[in-house]
Amino acid sequence: MENQALGLAEALQRLLPSEITIKRIRWRAAFDKLPSALKAPWMLDPYADAPFPKAGEAWPDVWIGTGRATLPLSLTAKRRSGGKTFVVQTQDPRWRTSDYDLVVAPRHDGIEGRNILSITGSPHRISSDRLAEGAEGFADVLEPLPHLRVAVLIGGKSRAHDLPEAHAAALADQIAGAIEAAGGSLMLTYSRRTPEAAKATITARLAHLPGLIWDGAGPNPYFAFLHFADHILVTEDSANMAAEAASTGKPVHILPMVATRSADKFARLHQDLRDRGAARPFDGRLETWTYEPLNETERAARAIIERLQA
Repeated sequence: MENQALGLAEALQRLLPSEITIKRIRWRAAFDKLPSALKAPWMLDPYADAPFPKAGEAWPDVWIGTGRATLPLSLTAKRRSGGKTFVVQTQDPRWRTSDYDLVVAPRHDGIEGRNILSITGSPHRISSDRLAEGAEGFADVLEPLPHLRVAVLIGGKSRAHDLPEAHAAALADQIAGAIEAAGGSLMLTYSRRTPEAAKATITARLAHLPGLIWDGAGPNPYFAFLHFADHILVTEDSANMAAEAASTGKPVHILPMVATRSADKFARLHQDLRDRGAARPFDGRLETWTYEPLNETERAARAIIERLQA
């Protein structure tokens, strides 16, 4: 969630000189599950960042909140600032949606309104400059890898998807076959949600390929993987990873997971990505295609500036 807010703030900063301040908040356990309408700032955990300026300090020009925990604070900021602060909420608030100055919501959530900007996926931190910067520390390892270089982004267990060991084994064998057929190389990273059994199985079945499997130790090569990749394979459980991959302009192949409940929102996202030419279901082949890279985070940042200047 932090990457959504920070990505949008950084996109805004690239267009309009500004200073970014990050506030991380959480509610005391006794109040965390209260409805947003009943929460008050005094209920925040003592170790949370102070969300509002101190007396005499200026209110921010733009406030970007992400996640259910921020909702009552966002509207409090709008009220206490006397309207001086432009309040942006990412994701679908599902509470007083019309009261924020702008809601940047995933198109697959299907919400509409005068203050709603629908985008494909969610805001993120990916930009060409950031990818190039992230690639610098891994160039010696990744640049010599044979083409096709294939970035594989593995998610894991969520409310709608799972990655049991048997399914992980089948995916790994299909990925290995595609890379071997292309004479290519592997750049693989896991999510914190990836089950340990699935991680061990995939690693064992792909370790023979040239490339790098990141085990979570040391600097994160995620940006470098996206920079050096010729193809990107991403499991269907993560809207964020799919949107980030589609911002590169490289073919994005969606890896199937095991559904544990209705995943209509993810299906709508993947259809949106297909409609825009960015993604296709992985069929065991590394077919190449081109499309205009998605630039939804910058589009959202420009919408904020337009409304600020209106």
